[in-house]
Parts: sequence; structure tokens; C-alpha cells
Amino acid sequence: MLVRDGANGPEIFLQRRVNAMAFAAGMTVFPGGGVDRTDAEVALDWAGPEPAWWAGRFGTDAPRAQALVCAAVRETFEECGVLLAGPTAETVVSDTTVYAEARGQLERRELSFAEFLTRERLVLRADLLRPWANWITPEVESRRYDTRFFVAVLPEGQVADDATSEAEVVTWSTPAEAVERWKSGLDVLLPPTWSQLVVLGEFASTAEILAATPTIEPIMPVYDPSGGGPTLAFPNADRYFADLPDGARLRGSQRP
Repeated sequence: MLVRDGANGPEIFLQRRVNAMAFAAGMTVFPGGGVDRTDAEVALDWAGPEPAWWAGRFGTDAPRAQALVCAAVRETFEECGVLLAGPTAETVVSDTTVYAEARGQLERRELSFAEFLTRERLVLRADLLRPWANWITPEVESRRYDTRFFVAVLPEGQVADDATSEAEVVTWSTPAEAVERWKSGLDVLLPPTWSQLVVLGEFASTAEILAATPTIEPIMPVYDPSGGGPTLAFPNADRYFADLPDGARLRGSQRP
């Protein structure tokens, strides 16, 4: 989750996925993607909390935690051109367009993230990230993910762009604006995305967001059509389904 300070409070970078995507097609989401297992134990120039610290926050082991952090930085760069890395442990690149060719190579998996950082002599700035949440796709779904959410502030001088084949629309929006668009039927938000926007809407600045230390426990919505309430159970599900736009309410009550 990429954030910046705006005139009306923190703004979040959002993407509407193209309809051809195999998962969450047409949904409005945060940048993200899969873990590259080769990142788990490779040696990197790394600034900030060590993998063992991230492992403790996300309830995993150190190699997997390193791969998760690498995935967060790599996917943010691939999907919106924002790079949380710099020439030293105290700096961050201000112009990422000079790495445009490498960005394409990373997207096409012609270049590993570790190879890119080593070649460009860049330090991964893990200290610019914060751990935020962990959601797991319901068991009823055929395509499932164990997703860790991170948050980071847009580095000064960098621009989040739309140069990705996975999104048809990108925008900066306050959490309240994004939720209102969803309630109006203009965007589609899956429960994990909606939940993070609701929580981020409680903060008055990006400094407050970075200072937060949320409790991270795995959340796996449970599909149960036999009860009297929403068929998908997760924190604040009643509020989510009550606010669904009219055209989506029936679908939301029938399927996760």
C-alpha cells in the first residue's frame, strides 16, 4: 500500500485491474504480486530491520520473510515504477526512469530482483516499509493466496505511474473517497482491500501510519451460506455487505 500526504489527508495509490486477469479481474486493488523463492536466501545489500524481525511480525521464518520484503519492493517497482532502494543505506533513488529497461526485464522474469540490485549497486530500503496485515483467500476459492500487506510512503521525487499491463486505471485517492466510489458502484473492492482502506482512513497523516504497530494475525474469511447473516465471515463483514452497492449486494451475499 503506497501512501502520500494530500490536501485532505493521506492518499492511497490504487489500480483497477484489467478484465483479462485470472484473479480479481476488474477489481480496484493495491500493487502486489507473487513471491520469488530465489529471493529467500540470496545475499543483498539491505537497510533496515533484518529478515528475522520481519519473520516475527508476519509469523513466518527468516528466509520467507526476506522473500516477502523483496516481493513488496519488486512488485511496487514493476507495477507503478516506485523503487524503495538507493545508492546507500540512507538514500533512495529520486528518478526511476533510468531503470525502465530493467523494470521491463523484471516484469518478463528475464532478470531477478537480486541481480538487478547488484548490477545497479542499490541497497534495498526495508526500513521504508511497515508490516500491516495478513489475509488468506477463503478455502471455497479455487485460486488461493496467503497475502501479506505492507505500507510505504511514496519517496520524494518519485512518481507512481500506469506503465503496467495489469491495470487499466490508476489513481491516488483518500480512503474515504475510495470507499465512497465502491459504495456508489463505481469501483469493486474485495474485502481485504476494503478493510485496509477503512483502517488507513483512521490516520491523519502518513507519519501516523508509519508510526502505527498493528497486530498482525492471519485472517481467512469463512464461507457459510447456512447462517442468517453474510455468507462470508471476516472482521466487519456486516458493515461491508451492508454498504455493498445495490447491484452487487446479491452477488456478495451468495459468493465470497
